[in-house]
Amino acid sequence: MRKLPLLLLGASAAAIVAGAATRSSKNDISRNLDIFTAVYKNLQTSYVDSIDADKSINTAIAAMLDEIDPYTEYIPESEQEEFMTISTGEYGGIGSYIGTREGKTFVSEPHEGSPAQRAGLRPGDIFIKIDGDSVTTLTSDLISKKLRGQAGTKVNVTVNRPYGSAALSDTTLTFEITREKIDVAPVPYYGVVRGDIGYIQLTTFNEKSFQAVKDALTELKKDPRVKSIVLDLRNNGGGLLESAVQIVGLFVPKGTEVLRTRGKGLLNEKIYKTTHKPVDTEIPLAVLVNGSSASAAEIVTGAIQDLDRGVIVGERTFGKGLVQSTRALPYNGLMKVTIAKYYIPSGRLIQAIDYSHRNPDGSVARIPDSLTTVWHTRAGREVRDGGGITPDIKGEYPEGNRLVYNIVRDGWSFDFANRYAAYHPEGVPAEEFEVTDTIFSEFKKFIDPGKFKYDRACELVLDQLEKSAKTEGYLNDSVQARIDALRSLLQHDLEHDLNLNRDMIASYLAPEMVMRWHGTRGSIIQTLKTDQDVDSAANVLHDAARYRGILGKK
Repeated sequence: MRKLPLLLLGASAAAIVAGAATRSSKNDISRNLDIFTAVYKNLQTSYVDSIDADKSINTAIAAMLDEIDPYTEYIPESEQEEFMTISTGEYGGIGSYIGTREGKTFVSEPHEGSPAQRAGLRPGDIFIKIDGDSVTTLTSDLISKKLRGQAGTKVNVTVNRPYGSAALSDTTLTFEITREKIDVAPVPYYGVVRGDIGYIQLTTFNEKSFQAVKDALTELKKDPRVKSIVLDLRNNGGGLLESAVQIVGLFVPKGTEVLRTRGKGLLNEKIYKTTHKPVDTEIPLAVLVNGSSASAAEIVTGAIQDLDRGVIVGERTFGKGLVQSTRALPYNGLMKVTIAKYYIPSGRLIQAIDYSHRNPDGSVARIPDSLTTVWHTRAGREVRDGGGITPDIKGEYPEGNRLVYNIVRDGWSFDFANRYAAYHPEGVPAEEFEVTDTIFSEFKKFIDPGKFKYDRACELVLDQLEKSAKTEGYLNDSVQARIDALRSLLQHDLEHDLNLNRDMIASYLAPEMVMRWHGTRGSIIQTLKTDQDVDSAANVLHDAARYRGILGKK
């Protein structure tokens, strides 16, 4: 009986402390806002040069939010168009991806059926003028803004086209293009691969993603060849949480819990369950992921794994278990703020970085595997939290190749594809194209050895070795002779290197070339022909016993 007053006293003391802490926190906020206002007023009135109000305040806001996490951000009115494009999947413009190389901004790929494509813009076209104004010195972001605008308005675009004239030399062309409402297709391709597998590639989670995946899945199921499904979420950076829940609902029974979000406060928990009738809850399913699969893509992946609905193939995912929501701010601003963490069906949180605990220098690091916790799927399989989704089948990939990287990075494959398409405008069907000996020979001749930029990895190591040997007193004539001999042995032979890496080069070159005739869809078809993750998925989907064994099913 005597303990009750003590408990009440403890509760009262806790309430007093909590109240004091709240008042102290409010006082701190008020005091620091007063200090910030005073600092800024003094800058405006006393600093020797004028202060750009928008720039300085936006910098201060960005610095403050950067201390919290990378996903909480302020979006001024001037930057909201791109934000809305991501969330809705549509914008007003000409419909083309653009890129920059050596200070020149060019068309990298017009969207299929877009105003840009219909007008005649091609990959490789270099922007010179927009509406008569030179844009050769502008950044790609500024050029992109000039190309976008209200649907129905016209824009005049002048480009320099390599291999554009009858003699296949550079030529200048001007196009009048009517802007349209551009839909960014979340499913750029679906079809049948490896004979009997329905393949769906999903690139983002926006307002159109659920219906696009549902339509693709429904169409594939009508094909009598299709016996299983591959959902490709590689390089999918996420998007709308609700879209992820809906897409999981295509494969699991209605009313299945997909995730829980927990925000500030013990009672601030929300449960998300599927609300639509599924398309198929039994068809064998594989989900492809990599290190760039994040956020909503990880919700789908994690739910499919935790519910033992399908196998996960590829690389460990990014590890983003945080939920953002937008809040309206004065003067038409928006704030995207992290409001919760999400927990997938097993109960685990897959967030890889704890931004609330930083190192003394302010940096953050991934949670080490040794500190993660074991959870269990519906069938009792062990899974871990704290570092993304670990696939059931890890992808096997060839080692990274610097030669191939340089070929792609420096645009050799891109430029050769433009040149080849200019000579061969008739094209080849995407399914039939291959890099023949003749094409590869042309490609080797196309590369100028004098302009090809090798990474100097070996040279830098030898330079450092020579410098260290000299510093430590070992660089005598004998050692110098050996270093020089090694240096001569490690000189690059471009012809030899290209031949040695032909298969890998062809795997990048072929999709680039096919895109010139058949757009994104053709490029994906060509890429899938040699896709090792698809091969891994096919191997397990074609082996029913192995598939069920991985999922812990009898």
